Amino acid sequence: MRVTKKLLLGSVLATAALVLAACAPQPSATGPGGDDAGPAEIRAGVITSETGPLAGYGKQYLDAFKAGLDYATDGTGEIDGTKIVIDYRDDAGDPDTAVTAAKELIGDGVNILLGSASSGVALAMAEQAAQNKVLFISGPAAADAITGINDYTFRSGRQSAQDVATAGTFLDDIGGKKVVVFAQNSAFGQGNVAAVQGILGAKGATVEPVLVAEDVTEFTPFAQQVLTAKPDLVFVAWAGATSGAMWQAMSQQGVLDHIPVVTGLGDSATFGAYGEASEKISFLNHYFSAAPDNKVNTAMIEALKKSGATADLFSPDGFNAAIMLVHAIKDGKGDVNAMVKALEGFEFEGPKGKNTVRADDHALIQDMYQAKLVAQSGTFVPELVATVPATDVAP
Repeated sequence: MRVTKKLLLGSVLATAALVLAACAPQPSATGPGGDDAGPAEIRAGVITSETGPLAGYGKQYLDAFKAGLDYATDGTGEIDGTKIVIDYRDDAGDPDTAVTAAKELIGDGVNILLGSASSGVALAMAEQAAQNKVLFISGPAAADAITGINDYTFRSGRQSAQDVATAGTFLDDIGGKKVVVFAQNSAFGQGNVAAVQGILGAKGATVEPVLVAEDVTEFTPFAQQVLTAKPDLVFVAWAGATSGAMWQAMSQQGVLDHIPVVTGLGDSATFGAYGEASEKISFLNHYFSAAPDNKVNTAMIEALKKSGATADLFSPDGFNAAIMLVHAIKDGKGDVNAMVKALEGFEFEGPKGKNTVRADDHALIQDMYQAKLVAQSGTFVPELVATVPATDVAP
């Protein structure tokens, strides 16, 4: 595996279809000119969480999307004379709410949809995109099932498979190694077990799950079970209020002292959640503001700062979405099939550097990061350990 190391100087789920007459919606307004002239105006709908349990993620996406739209249009909100009008809708993290909004927008002539922070919402939106033949650019939702789901769905962020593949890079050679997946016995935990088995298992690792019931509050026996398994790597997939107690047990039982433990580094609100375990955990990461060093990342950070926002975990997903939207409109001029063709194989510079829209399944191929948390001024901040090349973690 090739890993590029850098130094740091600073510091995350509708079914009824709208039946439209004859064909897919056309661009909402058409301007004068010949066959090559684009419409005077094109509308797009952004549907994501502005309220609900994923509102924080939705805000990161939305703030960066607006900054990205300004960036990609040089502050004009237009591309080649076509005005881009955005209709924002709140899905509240609920697929039914999102589908209702999507139907309303499609019925009103919108044929480009973007969002969401929720995988359930994104999957429902992808279904609507296929049924109504409209372009859908999915955002932070990480479910692998979104990739390749249909011809009309793309993604502007990373997916779970890239997280798991990044975890595997903490071992020089995964072949023949034993990986314990320590997780809650829930759909989330079981999904992570399946992902690790499918990705790292395919590379020759032996994968053993240690699953804990969601109502358990004493984690010492499970930490001891992890030690007894004698793995080469522990992959932790955990969510919810018991996280602090779980990490305390892992630390007190010596797991973090004797075995490499890897988990995902979330948004900035979670940096202080690991307690005394913070500096003993290895983190895979999608993005934190100091990880990439390029002009696009700097431009996004500065634009967000001017608007009173801060670059965070899902900011690149919103910024990328805007760049992809502008490119699709520029080349496709509002025609859905042309916009799909324009995005397939599209390479562009985003906040994380080079991104490639894989043509056959519309996955977004991008770098990932290894990180650690370090104590600073009474809190913890992320520090870059290594940049993992996009090709090494492509799903």
